[in-house]
Amino acid sequence: MENKEKKDMPMVQTDQELEITQKAVELLKTVFDPEIPVNVYDLGLIYRIEYTAEDKTLHVDMTLTAPSCPAADFILEDVRQKLVSIEGPEKVDLRLVFEPEWNNDMMTEEAKLELGFL
Repeated sequence: MENKEKKDMPMVQTDQELEITQKAVELLKTVFDPEIPVNVYDLGLIYRIEYTAEDKTLHVDMTLTAPSCPAADFILEDVRQKLVSIEGPEKVDLRLVFEPEWNNDMMTEEAKLELGFL
């Protein structure tokens, strides 16, 4: 029963984990798809950012607007370069995922406004 209780408890981030996660968000907001004038974070392409202090790994799950995105390699390399520049993590686990499938509802209000969806 004790293990179940631990799983149900919300995860609490340490100051270091929070700082690294915030830095990751800040840097991801500087990565743009060359075809779209909105950064990958505000586009809703970042599904998970998590730093685990135990193994000093920054875990990031992201997607693309379409699986056949012609700028995929460029975007992924830009994301990777920004993430490895963060002080603290010794490893970056960047995963490209396609579930859930991205749609424009995942964009921030600012991104929707910039792209004319509002």
